[in-house]
Amino acid sequence: MMPFAGSRLDRAGHRRVDADWLAAGLKDPQTRILPLWNLRPLVIADGDALRAGLFPPGVGESLAGDMPPVFLGLDADRAVFALDISAAADPEHEGPLAGLGQFRDLRAAAPLLPPDEIAILAQAKALIDWHQRHGFCPRCGTATDFMDAGYRRLCPHCGAEHFPRTDPVVIMLAHHGDDCLVGRGHQFQPQMFSALAGYIEPGETIEEAVRREILEETGVKTGRVTYHASQPWPFPSSLMIGCFAEALTREITLQDHELAEARWLDRGVARTLLSGETIGGVRIPPPLAIAHHLIRAWAAG
Repeated sequence: MMPFAGSRLDRAGHRRVDADWLAAGLKDPQTRILPLWNLRPLVIADGDALRAGLFPPGVGESLAGDMPPVFLGLDADRAVFALDISAAADPEHEGPLAGLGQFRDLRAAAPLLPPDEIAILAQAKALIDWHQRHGFCPRCGTATDFMDAGYRRLCPHCGAEHFPRTDPVVIMLAHHGDDCLVGRGHQFQPQMFSALAGYIEPGETIEEAVRREILEETGVKTGRVTYHASQPWPFPSSLMIGCFAEALTREITLQDHELAEARWLDRGVARTLLSGETIGGVRIPPPLAIAHHLIRAWAAG
């Protein structure tokens, strides 16, 4: 299972417009609420692992700001909502949630959470982040209204509707013979190499974006592109579309300012790195990232 995928929730989209059902759900003691503070979900220590901080209605709701709870879906017959409490000063140590858990950065907490709960927290973070960024209509500037349990915002002035967005990103591993092409961004730690990636531009197919990004970043020309897998990436809200690309050339010429360096990685070296060892200090992304799974699938042949 790809990290941040595989949620156990039924999104139950038909319930988002049922105001009576939503109101009843927010009073049902079986319902669960996930608080997020400054986009950090509440998590609870469970031995050496973590679990999502899901509580019955009423716990922590006094800390909420102007945004109503966002409906995430149904866990069996139990409704699950996310609640933005960013208006609170220090909910981890003060108020009704004090001592109940910790508000943790999702990227850091994810490896310690159950896979199906990572997906729930990712959905919650991405939706609340979108609301925090889209409180005003980009057409006329008027404050928009929260609609459909968090899946639409409506401008009361010009009538424009706005929906949560996901940005498509291609992340790809070019390969030639027994080598694959990896790069290190300027923001990466020294010797950390990953698959190349970039946003899909308007009017562009996945295959075209893969070839363009590889060429722009490294000067390597590619031909056939094949899809491998995708991964929701809630930082803030992207869909990583994992692909392989057959390289037609091998000479690397850094074409823009995105990469600090790029290199061809031998299949045997890749297998060693995947085992947790390092060679010359070189490292690859952890299993949390789809880049790790692209490299693993290619290294396995």
